Formats: sequence, structure tokens, C-alpha cells
Amino acid sequence: MSENPLINALSASIYIILGVTVMNFVTEPLKNKPDTFFAPVVFLSLLTLSVAVMAFLFFYQPVLLFIEGKKKEAVNLFLKTVGIFGTITAISLILLFSGLI
Repeated sequence: MSENPLINALSASIYIILGVTVMNFVTEPLKNKPDTFFAPVVFLSLLTLSVAVMAFLFFYQPVLLFIEGKKKEAVNLFLKTVGIFGTITAISLILLFSGLI
């Protein structure tokens, strides 16, 4: 993705927001209908897609750095990305529990 951990973490957050928005929009007409066989199939497919996207956002650039022999930079990039994403998540939780969102 990028060697900027802020861009990587924000990209992950945007992907999550986009995914939830699409899921809410698509499932709105289905709220009063019973689940079918395809509900868990779609859920597992979306889960698999999300894992692949998050792996790309969090691991792609650090793995490239690691392969290039820049092990310290690779670990730092990964930890900074996870730290920033954790901070974004914590802020979202604080806003949610405080009733602001």
C-alpha cells in the first residue's frame, strides 16, 4: 500500500466504513425476510474479502521492506500502522459510548 502508516490505517478505516454503509444499504429491504441458505455464504465471502483487503493494507508494504532486508523499518511500519488504527478504533469507541455518534 504505502510506507505512510497513517495512510494505511485511514485506508483500513475507510474500507470498514464503506463496507458497513454498503451492507446497511443492501440489507435494508431484507430486514423482514427470513434468512436463506445464501446468508451465511455471503457473510463468509465478505469475511474472506475483508481479511484479504486488511492483509494487503497492513502487511504488503512491511513484507516488501522485510524482503529488501529492511527488517527494522518493516516492523516499525507495521507497528505504527496498527497503533494508529488502534487509536482510530479507540476514538470511535469513546465517541460511540459517549453518545456523540
